[in-house]
Amino acid sequence: MSTPILTAPAFKYGNDINTDYIIAGKYKFQSTDMKAMAVHAMEELDPDYYDKLQQASGGFLVAGTNFGCGSSREQAPLVLLNAGTKAVLAKSFARIFFRNAINTGLPVVVCDTDQIDAGDKLSLDLAAGVVHNNTKGDSLTFAPLPPVMTKLLEDGGLAAHIRKHGTFAFGEE
Repeated sequence: MSTPILTAPAFKYGNDINTDYIIAGKYKFQSTDMKAMAVHAMEELDPDYYDKLQQASGGFLVAGTNFGCGSSREQAPLVLLNAGTKAVLAKSFARIFFRNAINTGLPVVVCDTDQIDAGDKLSLDLAAGVVHNNTKGDSLTFAPLPPVMTKLLEDGGLAAHIRKHGTFAFGEE
């Protein structure tokens, strides 16, 4: 199975987007249903984020540096995924958020996001390490994810990988 090319509009935000901005702490114990919590994704920064993604049939969250800083709550990547976020592109990520995103099946890409504007139509090729900006007609490259992370994403995250394969192993199956 090959990693598909993802296409969607960009929704752009700034630096230091912490997990409380992604999903406010006041919702932490409100529900374990991530689809229900997804309506609150990014509402501290953009109360219409969820609705915008629904209208666009998904989108890329584009940010600056230090995306996902703050607490290590796994709900942050899960609500983004359930809101319709196809991937997060940022200059840098908090390590725990990055790992939680891969483990939950949300693609994360470290790249220079300066030339991406809100509303740009992007195509993301995770396997090739390329973001095509279809609006501007240019591309940017990034270091592709290691094969083990790509496999986890293809399978829908760590838990889905283990359910599918019965193991965390990535050798011959």
